[in-house]
Amino acid sequence: MLAQGNALSQAANQRAILEDVHLTLPRFGQVMQENGLAPLRPLELGILQINVGKMCNQTCTHCHVDAGPDRREIMPRQTMEECLSVLRSTPSIHTVDLTGGAPEMNPEFIWFVEQVSTLGRKTIVRSNLTILVSNKKYSSYPQFFADHGIMVIASMPCYTEENVDKQRGTGVYVQSIEALKRLNEVGYGKEGSGLELNLVYNPGGPSLPGPQDALERDYKKILMEQHGITFNHLFTITNLPISRFLDSLMVSGKYDEYMEKLVHAFNPSAASGVMCTNTLSVGWDGQLYDCDFNQMLDLPVASRGSRSISNYDGAALSGRLIATGRHCFGCTAGAGSSCQGAITH
Repeated sequence: MLAQGNALSQAANQRAILEDVHLTLPRFGQVMQENGLAPLRPLELGILQINVGKMCNQTCTHCHVDAGPDRREIMPRQTMEECLSVLRSTPSIHTVDLTGGAPEMNPEFIWFVEQVSTLGRKTIVRSNLTILVSNKKYSSYPQFFADHGIMVIASMPCYTEENVDKQRGTGVYVQSIEALKRLNEVGYGKEGSGLELNLVYNPGGPSLPGPQDALERDYKKILMEQHGITFNHLFTITNLPISRFLDSLMVSGKYDEYMEKLVHAFNPSAASGVMCTNTLSVGWDGQLYDCDFNQMLDLPVASRGSRSISNYDGAALSGRLIATGRHCFGCTAGAGSSCQGAITH
């Protein structure tokens, strides 16, 4: 409970920084209104993103979850069963997106994936890759993923060892390459296998991602030439000013500069396709949020009658307004950013 209380206090402090009334930057809602895009309301629910816990074997400098080996927030089986109940009763949900922390570290992970697989929905596991090779306990997971037709979306913030290790820790690049090779060995990223392997790029500092298509070509060329690795797609994701990345911006004195960059790069086309309109985020404790980023800032859904997966009410949730803040400029800058990569091309 102490860890959870500290996390809530940290979220409140971050919200205060982002929404500081003394900032000369406009508020997100104001810019959306000026562009005829407010209020922001949900469309039909298509993706249920479930954070099964904040425990992770890494402590990446950019992590908006503040995940790490010392985190003890883990989704229990009862909450997973409540998620399964919602999936059974909500046919519009076509995708289940499992995230963390390192989702594989939840002790109920195998059981949960098996249960979700029986429902015939597309299932995504967001892996940091190193978990698959750093501990023998998880060495069979690539084959497990393949057996259940799981889409793997893997963190790979650069194709160079120096940049990856700088952001994610010494030795991470080598382990990531080994994990990608193991995924390739069981069919992932191979033409005709039906096993989709997608990588995620995010900038190493306070800048926007480059063009997604061009980066994907570079990644494919270099990873094949240097390591013989193949994959399907690259997703570019903007670093949102939350948790460790926000801390680093404040320490380096680049917070104002970065926020101005996000605001000035506001793209109405990206804003009209933000992921929160068709996605619902479930916290490790079952609480509901409009997106994973709102979850980390402790901004719950604005639906008093249905704020937990245990009392899920699709009708009530469909009529809510989506909670926003200045951090949302990260999803609407440039080509836009979502858990599925750039919003516009």
